[in-house]
Amino acid sequence: MRAVVYRKPFEVAVEEVPDPRIEQPNDVIVRITSTCICGSDLHMYEGRTAAEPGIVFGHENLGLIEEVGSGITSLEQGDRVVMPFNVACGFCKNCLGGYTGFCLTVNPGFAGGAYGYVAMGPYPGGQAEYLRVPYADFNCLPLPAGTEHESDYALLADNFPTGYHGCELAGVSPGETVAVYGAGPVGLMAAYSALLRGASRVFVVDRVPERLAKAGEIGAIAVDFSRGDPGQQIKDQTGGEGTDKGVDAVGYQAVNHSGDGEEPATVLNQLVQTVRPTGALACPVSTFPPTLVALTRTPSGACSSWRSASSSRRACGWVRGRRTSSATTGNCAT
Repeated sequence: MRAVVYRKPFEVAVEEVPDPRIEQPNDVIVRITSTCICGSDLHMYEGRTAAEPGIVFGHENLGLIEEVGSGITSLEQGDRVVMPFNVACGFCKNCLGGYTGFCLTVNPGFAGGAYGYVAMGPYPGGQAEYLRVPYADFNCLPLPAGTEHESDYALLADNFPTGYHGCELAGVSPGETVAVYGAGPVGLMAAYSALLRGASRVFVVDRVPERLAKAGEIGAIAVDFSRGDPGQQIKDQTGGEGTDKGVDAVGYQAVNHSGDGEEPATVLNQLVQTVRPTGALACPVSTFPPTLVALTRTPSGACSSWRSASSSRRACGWVRGRRTSSATTGNCAT
């Protein structure tokens, strides 16, 4: 089959690779109909990780089940499914505790697994024609049959649940004000999720006009950080208090105000100044150790975690009840 294969920094290629096969009774083989490019894929592509040549990219995958293992109980050939990017068993201590991003079974010697990502286990990615899904009864989320809303449902593999999980970690509640830093796909979904959870006002910080316009389209208040300190802009609109909650949807590749250099801690530091004392902020995206210095400065609560399968299932419920096309960003390849 054909797949997107990493060769070296800044070089990938579509190559022929072996077809996946059923290896365990609880496996399924999925024919991929949609897959997305994630910012985490770019970390590998840009040489920021220890990824070695030959890895097949792709952890945001949707498709149709072509083959089922003998131990599968809840899925059938032809089912339309989306796979959250975390590979998990569903029965280990961490999975039972809701921490499926830190499964103790799927990647021996390490807590957590994923498709097509460095150090996350022996699971080729889905930027390919077919994908093997282990522990498929747990890792496949069934979708309505047909071809409708493909781009919307593809968001359930990563973007929507990650944004929603940021709101879950921060504890966003009805009536609260929320600041989301970053208006990429995850940031827009975090803002959208905050609105779904009943936030009274959601501020979205970025400097790219198209992204800020999209934030306005979904009902958020756009804040352009190139026009001044975003924390102060938000305080000016909240009576000087700041927001109740905050979400970092940028991660360690945050840039400075001029946009000409990376400053890994800048977003967390700005969130510390944006969220009111005794508020809470969350970091559902990649925040590497250099950014953690900011957490020592805040009187607010702060937490960071890979999102869990439960967030994927909650987000799936929202999508089934209400389409999200107004918040999609066009990075889904179908």
